[in-house]
Amino acid sequence: MMRRLLIIAVLLTSVLSFAQSPEEFKQIVNSEMNRAESKIQAPTNINTENYDLKFTRLEFTLDPAVYYVDGTVTTYFEAVQDMNTITFDFTNQMPVSSVTRNGVALTFTQNATDELVIDLPQTVAAGTLDSLTVTYAGAPAADQAAFTASTHNGTPIIYTLSEPYGAKDWWPCKQDLNDKVDSIEVSITAPMQYVSVSNGLETNNVTNGSYKTTTFKHGHPIPAYLIAIAVTNYQVYTETVGSGADSFDIVNYVYPETLATAQVATPVTVDIMNLFQNLFETYPYHDEKYGHAQFGWGGGMEHTTVSFMGGFSRGLIAHELAHQWFGDKITCGTWRDIWLNEGFATYLSGLVEEHLDGNDDFINWKQTKIANITSNISGSVYLQPSDTTNVSRIFSSRLSYNKAAMVLHMLRKKLGDADFYQGIQNYLADPDLAFDYAHTTDFIAHMEVQSGMSLTEFFDDWIYGEGYPMYDVSWSQASGGINVVLSQDVSMPLVTDFFEVNVPIRLIGAGGEQLDVTLDNIYNNQVFSVPVGFTVTDVEFDPEYDIISKFNTVTLKLPDNEVAESDIIIYPNPGNTTFEIEKPENVIINHVKIYDMTGKLITVTSGVAVVDVTALSSGVHKVLIETDRGTIQKSFVKN
Repeated sequence: MMRRLLIIAVLLTSVLSFAQSPEEFKQIVNSEMNRAESKIQAPTNINTENYDLKFTRLEFTLDPAVYYVDGTVTTYFEAVQDMNTITFDFTNQMPVSSVTRNGVALTFTQNATDELVIDLPQTVAAGTLDSLTVTYAGAPAADQAAFTASTHNGTPIIYTLSEPYGAKDWWPCKQDLNDKVDSIEVSITAPMQYVSVSNGLETNNVTNGSYKTTTFKHGHPIPAYLIAIAVTNYQVYTETVGSGADSFDIVNYVYPETLATAQVATPVTVDIMNLFQNLFETYPYHDEKYGHAQFGWGGGMEHTTVSFMGGFSRGLIAHELAHQWFGDKITCGTWRDIWLNEGFATYLSGLVEEHLDGNDDFINWKQTKIANITSNISGSVYLQPSDTTNVSRIFSSRLSYNKAAMVLHMLRKKLGDADFYQGIQNYLADPDLAFDYAHTTDFIAHMEVQSGMSLTEFFDDWIYGEGYPMYDVSWSQASGGINVVLSQDVSMPLVTDFFEVNVPIRLIGAGGEQLDVTLDNIYNNQVFSVPVGFTVTDVEFDPEYDIISKFNTVTLKLPDNEVAESDIIIYPNPGNTTFEIEKPENVIINHVKIYDMTGKLITVTSGVAVVDVTALSSGVHKVLIETDRGTIQKSFVKN
């Protein structure tokens, strides 16, 4: 049977629909792409590489109604080489009033390349732990969108979104993707009518006159771009994951005007959290919290322990929560490896559909992804060096998100669920990667060790290669089963000449029997003998959309022994109301099946030589005439 055509359907939206719509997915991608514009152009600062961040205390005083912030940032660091100066990334638009070390004022300069350069009174020897405090105040540059003052329903709000090179616009930091600060403490002082949000666990809340200071502590390594604050008139409610000593809270900070709808939407976070914990590992920050804070962007941002959310659709909730493992705990080490963040987050949103909605919805999810992936023939998941300055290419929904997600699914099918999930668990637990940075080769190594397989060819084809395969599947009856020949063509033969993949087919029997078989296709025109305990009447290619492919056909081949195609004639052809089958006298007709050209079965008749075709639509149809001496395929044209 010809694989059913991919149909791009218009998904109906309702309050009962949980499947992620194409528009919602596009919004997520665009949000991440737009917020990345400044980071692509930010150079690596080699002047910040001579120290290792240990602890940072951030203290802010602000009023959401005023675009201004007073800041005091104390940084504990360890010298990795002898140091006479220390440099932080910090905009020169935020004037620094003082820098002190053990209460003693230090000299400093702010330069035009957004550096705060501090003179140390004496050389700090390599291996020495030291600290200093920077005090500053001002209005952050509004055009960078890292620090935003806005309103919702007439109420002021301030929030930050730094991913990852915007942090320097509102606090002195080290923002390159080469270091994570081991732990942080954030204190926010704001008018008492407002609620403050930041990373980690809220540990203190003190009122002083008309102001309130809220303190958060986060005890895990975190890059500068994932540190965030937000302040407005939030309504706060909590959901709980687990029970007893192992429980932790999901804290939701939402606008009062959307409280009712949010309270309906967010409880599914508990289900998604439980799913991800069961499949991968305990939530990395379970000793603190997870949460959502509503803000003014259309998508979301996976700030560690608290995702900032433009809405509360299930797809967005799943995507941002997935990033807590893939992006926050383990962060892609270069932009060439962005799929380690976005491909995983996309696939995990698909796993939500599989486990919470069922296999039919998961099949639809995969079908939609494949249709998008194969809409263009070029581009690899792993970026070329020249791609890393192109924000649209880095955040390509077709490659970095969808194709990467489907490659993970194909890897799962190749390894089996046990090795696939265990390999990912090992990757997440690797002490050299956990709460640090990773590259594609790190992930491959873990999957090879767990599975005992060489995955070089698989990743060369699907991550480093380009394009997709197209299959012609021919099959024939054989003693005790069927024979199958897999022939493959490719969309980019000069880049990837053959794709190794496990090809799923479904065998359908005359009595409605069904058998799913996986063929390990490692070379072109490979022949497989498939034992089957029933008479096969149809073969479906990849019935559940488990592989990236397009333009696939399935053809029944006539065995060499018996009735020949020339022995069977149908007439009149073209015809209108009936056609008759002319055959040798010693040939018995068992069934006549008529299919449309998409491979859909239209009619079945048994043991007759005259077939009624009045109900057929006009056009070309495929006719399978099953006899006691083999099956013959004919074409019939209905007038």
